[in-house]
Amino acid sequence: MQKVAILGSGESGYGAAVLASKLGDNVFLSDAGKITAPKIEALKDLNIEFEEGQHSLDKITSADLVIKSPGIPDEAEVVKAIKAKDLPVISEIEYGSLHTDAGLIAVTGSNGKTTVVNMIYHVLKDEIKDTVLAGNVGISFAKSVAETQAKNYVLEVSSFQLDGIVTFRPNIAIITSITPDHLDRYAYNFDLYTASKFKIAGNQTSEDYFIYNADEEHMSNWLKKHPVRSRCIPLSTEKELDYGTYLEDNNIIIKLEKKLSIMPISALEVQGKHNTKNAMAAATVAHLLKIRKETIREKLETFQGVEHRLEYVLKINNVHYINDSKATNVNSTFYALDSVKSDIIWIVGGEDKGNDYKDLMPFVNEKVKTIICLGVDNRKIIDTFKSCVEDIYETKSMAECVKIAYHVSKAEDTVLLSPACASFDLFENYEDRGRQFKEAVMNL
Repeated sequence: MQKVAILGSGESGYGAAVLASKLGDNVFLSDAGKITAPKIEALKDLNIEFEEGQHSLDKITSADLVIKSPGIPDEAEVVKAIKAKDLPVISEIEYGSLHTDAGLIAVTGSNGKTTVVNMIYHVLKDEIKDTVLAGNVGISFAKSVAETQAKNYVLEVSSFQLDGIVTFRPNIAIITSITPDHLDRYAYNFDLYTASKFKIAGNQTSEDYFIYNADEEHMSNWLKKHPVRSRCIPLSTEKELDYGTYLEDNNIIIKLEKKLSIMPISALEVQGKHNTKNAMAAATVAHLLKIRKETIREKLETFQGVEHRLEYVLKINNVHYINDSKATNVNSTFYALDSVKSDIIWIVGGEDKGNDYKDLMPFVNEKVKTIICLGVDNRKIIDTFKSCVEDIYETKSMAECVKIAYHVSKAEDTVLLSPACASFDLFENYEDRGRQFKEAVMNL
């Protein structure tokens, strides 16, 4: 039995506590903030010792192993104090991987990862027994390892989680995209953020597969300078490939051992350039796992997207309302603005992560007629767009925001919630933000 200290009581920290408890370890969970009432009850039921409102360093540093929630940066004083004692500090996905022999399909990326893992799971769940979706979507990986007997995991993993791995090795790793995001956590250094994403393939061997977006020049250049040991499969919507997955006459083609035409992109339930790329990634994973191409096509034809990602909510007075709360960075909002063909009332703002909004300027000039800021500090957004959008409003509640959108919109307009920012200044998370948006729209 070892002593395990866990920092943070979110899904990740709590999941690690459940697994450590099941393994018979001596567990201590510490959260500098508040622990929710349901979590407190669950920890008590498991006889797990915990504290809230502080980090007791004497207890934490007496552990054999520390598991850190991804939201806590390495620069936090508590983490520096632990590392000064030469104690191992790992992430919950590392901990989960140490206690399962299941096959691992792991997906990371600045954008698209949630859609891709859900697409992969949708294709695999009825074809490969005991396939489980976990990680940043739904149940944490460690909690799933504690409670299920999975043969395969489809995992969404973040750069913060990857920062805490040592041996984590997916059989199939995917990077959907790498664009500037969370730069406040990486000293505003894009290369540090890129290196973090590429850790997903760092422990892979020549028996594993690494699928990546070859249309992103930055990613392709990084791979040339920092080669991985796994078998690399590029994805491209822009060029034909000698090896990889690409488009030919608007059909998805997988060309590995032989050339296979999977399906026309017009048959996808979810449309848009970004969803084409997401479907190509999911189809490639399914092909590697020997799923028949007819089944891949059938499943992708019925995949309807994920909540809070370009989610169509309602039409009121011929005005369309779209919930894209999951757009927590500029690149994600770029796809959202690109996908809307009508005039836009754009709801934007939140906790800025070092955003550079200039890439959005062409869409704002062309399509956005009103901006409604939803955040505590909106100065950067206002300063960026005040010269090209006449009507800019500031709000601090979703109900007020949606009411303004309702009053300024006209028939055929689209009210688009696509914040390009994190949600934590006014909301619990992007899900809370998206749910409040939908509720406010339903109450109009």
